[in-house]
Amino acid sequence: MWPVLAGIAGGLVLLWVALLIVLRRTRLDELRLREALRLLPDVLSLLRRLAHDRSLPRGVRVRLALLLAYLAFPIDLVPDFIPVVGYVDDAIVVALVLRSVVRAAGTDALERHWAGAPESLAVVRRLARA
Repeated sequence: MWPVLAGIAGGLVLLWVALLIVLRRTRLDELRLREALRLLPDVLSLLRRLAHDRSLPRGVRVRLALLLAYLAFPIDLVPDFIPVVGYVDDAIVVALVLRSVVRAAGTDALERHWAGAPESLAVVRRLARA
């Protein structure tokens, strides 16, 4: 039993280190993260709509479904009850998946499924580097 728990703990530490490396490499500044957190309801709606769009490639829809599952799962790499930092890992994962989706599906899919304000779409485009 202890080796299994030690393996799980070691895996979580490795995932946390990987998250820190990704955070360092993406260089998302604090302003972008705050904007991303304010956009959370619109972005979740966008992700759900993109995941249900049959015109997108299957790999894109799978990535989006996995992202939605990750966001719904109660256990995170950084727990959400930690102020600010708890939601940063979610924002980074969303930005990375959005970047991947935009590269595969194009910006037109992003615009087609966006239900929020046009100014907010500009923020999402910056996060996705589109």
